[in-house]
Amino acid sequence: MSFQILTINPGSTSTKIAIFEDEKEVFSKTLRHTAEELSPYPTVASQFQFRKNIILSELKQAGWDVRGFHAIVGRGGLVKPIESGIYEVNEALVHDLENPVMGEHASNLGGLIAQDIAREIHNGAKAYIADPVVVDELEPIARISGHPAIARVSIFHALNQKVIARTYAREIGKKYEDLNLIVAHMGGGISVGAHCKGRVIDVNNALDGEGPFSPERSGGLPTGALVELCYSGKSKAEIKKMLKGEGGVVAYLSTNDMRLVEEKAPTDPEYQMIQDAMCYQVGKEIGAMATVLKGKVDAILLTGGIAYGKPITDYITEMVGFIAPVKIYPGEDEMRALAMNGLMVLRGEMQAKNY
Repeated sequence: MSFQILTINPGSTSTKIAIFEDEKEVFSKTLRHTAEELSPYPTVASQFQFRKNIILSELKQAGWDVRGFHAIVGRGGLVKPIESGIYEVNEALVHDLENPVMGEHASNLGGLIAQDIAREIHNGAKAYIADPVVVDELEPIARISGHPAIARVSIFHALNQKVIARTYAREIGKKYEDLNLIVAHMGGGISVGAHCKGRVIDVNNALDGEGPFSPERSGGLPTGALVELCYSGKSKAEIKKMLKGEGGVVAYLSTNDMRLVEEKAPTDPEYQMIQDAMCYQVGKEIGAMATVLKGKVDAILLTGGIAYGKPITDYITEMVGFIAPVKIYPGEDEMRALAMNGLMVLRGEMQAKNY
């Protein structure tokens, strides 16, 4: 039997939708939302009907009958920390998507819109979310920061890391749950996870303050100097912007475009140094995760948009290749990752979890 799956991925200024027939993507569209269109809505939650209507209108215009969908998978939002997996949208999940405890983000709308469409089409299709950024499988010892007032938390590119890990396992004819892998997702933020037999037992907080610096995030900074900076007259908002949005590569080079950095690096020593420093920090973080896995690493996987850059992946591979074989999966395909989670449930290869 063939399955048809609708995926929904709301972002701050866009909503991506895609349709898959089993593993094949048969339709995709990125719906852009201008500042003027979003201005009547004071909160992300209030954009719900606006975004849902645009999705349904686009599908109708493209000739798709929503009654043909067997599952609808939305991007998970900033809900409570949860284990990796796919979750059927239930009342508890709806409550936390509508009243997020970790912060407001457009991705919170993914599961809500998916559920509403599933309810309306009355064909038995269920709504799901899969591997939101708050997936938390940390070992208790990994939560200890160094001071009881601050605990380490798990916020990373769970969706792409998990699908890449499973892709690699499938390629070599093994189960993800039987492997020890280190996955480095390199995009606007960078996360490096230690995958131990199907669980990410340690990972840097890729959102606001751990691990390698990235195109627009500062990563881990010397804490003493950061404290001094906080009392230098800068506002809380300014400091947070330095950590996320205006940190990392863009702070050094005034660009977050790694393609431009890669292009200029061979002839510009400053660009070369910053590119190399970012790669150096990624390699160092991979080395740290190798110790978490006690040296028993089956493979190191490099993924995300930055992994298209050969000088970057070559630098990292030279640093960490002695640990384990390095495999490169450039880019990220969140829509496919959402769809493949849904497909595994429909095929009975994975059990949907209860939130």
